[in-house]
Amino acid sequence: MPRVKGGTVTRRRRKKVIKLAKGYYGSKHTLYKVANQQVMKSLMYAFRDRRQKKRDFRKLWITRINAAARMNGLSYSRLMHGLSVAGIEVNRKMLAELAVSDEKAFAQLADAAKQSLAK
Repeated sequence: MPRVKGGTVTRRRRKKVIKLAKGYYGSKHTLYKVANQQVMKSLMYAFRDRRQKKRDFRKLWITRINAAARMNGLSYSRLMHGLSVAGIEVNRKMLAELAVSDEKAFAQLADAAKQSLAK
């Protein structure tokens, strides 16, 4: 069986990795071995952080809701419990948006939560 040289295939594969490593510091964007290691690590970070981003945003929303709730005389947990008892289903993303941009609407929701807790 004749010997097959794999130069074009190998070069194409390496160029793909080098292209992905564009913008990396030092030899990480020029040398194949180092670039391949960094690209693999970067893909791992990207996979992990796509999930962490969801956690980070939820934490941010809860922090904003808590701050606005305390301005209205409630804690975060009492506000959320009051809203669920009142039958108001608003997700945390929208509550945080109301807390930042429309304080009057958030105050109305907080009052509704207070009234449902008082019953």
